[in-house]
Amino acid sequence: MNIEFINEPIYTFGSTDNLRSYLIEWQAGNGKPVSTHGIVVDGKPFTVIGAYGGATGVHENSMTRVGNAAYFAFGDQIVSFDLIQKTMRWNLCIDSATCFGVYYSKAHGALISHGELLISRFTPEGSILWQSGGRDFFTGEFNLLEDCIQAVDFEGREYRLDYKNGNEIHC
Repeated sequence: MNIEFINEPIYTFGSTDNLRSYLIEWQAGNGKPVSTHGIVVDGKPFTVIGAYGGATGVHENSMTRVGNAAYFAFGDQIVSFDLIQKTMRWNLCIDSATCFGVYYSKAHGALISHGELLISRFTPEGSILWQSGGRDFFTGEFNLLEDCIQAVDFEGREYRLDYKNGNEIHC
């Protein structure tokens, strides 16, 4: 199955005048979303999703696939999509500002979100295991390393977080 996550900046929910027609429209809240993206399955527009928080675009870390699920980061949300049933399983407001990306560490079996305010680990079922903040916004480099998660804040401070509990460690 080929799955794409695309920007839909001019999509209007409830309108028949959009460039693409999606089978499902889904919004994480009321009003006009700040970020709108489409999920295209095997070349066919399937679900369009809208969220609030900071505006996001689609990039290489906006989606990760693990088993029969795809996880999407957009706005302030993480959304889980079942690839077999082709349904939204859950959504999670993961950061009160913006979720920059979603990652998976196979070695640690860890789903990680890179938020503007928080780095978070969450379960495949949509529960937050831990969240870790810093002294400033996490707008710098972000990497999943072998022994820890590396995040750099706006002021250039580097944080190295333990996969198990999100505590700062030296690795």
